[in-house]
Amino acid sequence: MPLVYPTMRLSEVVEEHPSLIPVINRFGIRLGLGDASVRVICEAHALDTDFLLTVINTFLNEEYFPEKKLQTFHTSQIIDYLTKTNQYYARYQLPNIERHLNSFISMSAPGNPTLGLIGRFFASFKAELTTRIQQDEQVWFPYCRSLSERLEKDSLAIDGLRLTSERHTEDSIEELLADLKSIMVKHLSGDYDENLCYAVLFSICSLEKDIKQHNRIRYRILTPMTQAMEKMERSCC
Repeated sequence: MPLVYPTMRLSEVVEEHPSLIPVINRFGIRLGLGDASVRVICEAHALDTDFLLTVINTFLNEEYFPEKKLQTFHTSQIIDYLTKTNQYYARYQLPNIERHLNSFISMSAPGNPTLGLIGRFFASFKAELTTRIQQDEQVWFPYCRSLSERLEKDSLAIDGLRLTSERHTEDSIEELLADLKSIMVKHLSGDYDENLCYAVLFSICSLEKDIKQHNRIRYRILTPMTQAMEKMERSCC
C-alpha cells in the first residue's frame, strides 16, 4: 500500500486505517486530530516525525524497511515505543478480552466443553504474552540499552550500523492467538450469547492484528539493530 508522508492529514490516514489508533496513542496522540498534517501534529507533541512515520509505515507495509533512515534513530526511541506497546497490551487489551470472555462463558449454557477449551487457550496465551513482556522489560530491553550505551561510551558511530531486514516465520504468541480464534470460528457449539461471542472474537482479531504488526517492529527494527551493535562491539574487541 502507499506510504504515509509528513504532509498528509493524519485524520485521513487514521480514518482509512483505524488500527493505527492505538499506535498513535503510544506516542501520546489522541483523537480529535482536525485537519492537521502528520508533521504539524508531531511538532505539537514534540515528536520525531521521521520516527513516527517509520513506525506507522512499518506497521502498515510488510515490505517497508528504510535501512538508512533506521540508522539515524537511537535505540532508546525504539525501546520506548515497544515498552508503551507492551503496556498497552497488559493494561488494556488483555483485560478487555478477559472481561468479554468471562461474560461470554458465564452467560452461556453451562457444561459447554468448547468454552472450557477457549478459556484454557486464552489462559495459555495470556501467560505467554505476560512472560514475554516481563522478559522484554527485565532482560532484552536493558541489554539493548546497555549495548548502545557501551558503544556510545567508546565513541563508536552507531549511525554507521549496517542493518539487514530480519524476517520471522514463527511466533508462538501469534500462533496461540490464531488457534484461539480458529477454535471459536470452527468448533464453537451449544447455546451461547452471540453478541458476547462477537465481542470476544472482535477483540481477539484486533489484538491479533496489532501483535502481528508490532512483531514487525520487534523483528525488523530492534532485532537487526541489536545484532549490528553486537557485531560492531565484537569487531572492536
